[in-house]
Amino acid sequence: MKYLCLIYDQERDWDAMPPGEADAWLAECMAAEDALRAGGHHLAGEALHPAASASIVRVRKGRLSVTDGPFAETREQLGGFYLVEARDVEEAVRVAAMIPAARTGCIEVRPVVDFTAR
Repeated sequence: MKYLCLIYDQERDWDAMPPGEADAWLAECMAAEDALRAGGHHLAGEALHPAASASIVRVRKGRLSVTDGPFAETREQLGGFYLVEARDVEEAVRVAAMIPAARTGCIEVRPVVDFTAR
């Protein structure tokens, strides 16, 4: 089954990180991705630009509304994701625990709906 692991962390912590520490953190993230691949779990994954670069799109009563920046001020922002394959939610949680941001922020694990399984 596919699970989406949404990575939430505090952007301001990343912005304040000294270059050497940031390089070490990125190396740890790359190593975690390599481990996910080696374990047969990795399907896709990407980092995202800061929340301030987001555009919020809504259509209400046929009218388009676009708002710049994040919808809500929150402590943690969505910074990236992994799409993983796991037997069940317990295995997906173990996979998510391998993502370094689980130690500093949180990883939201959500099953992906398979519409072909109807």
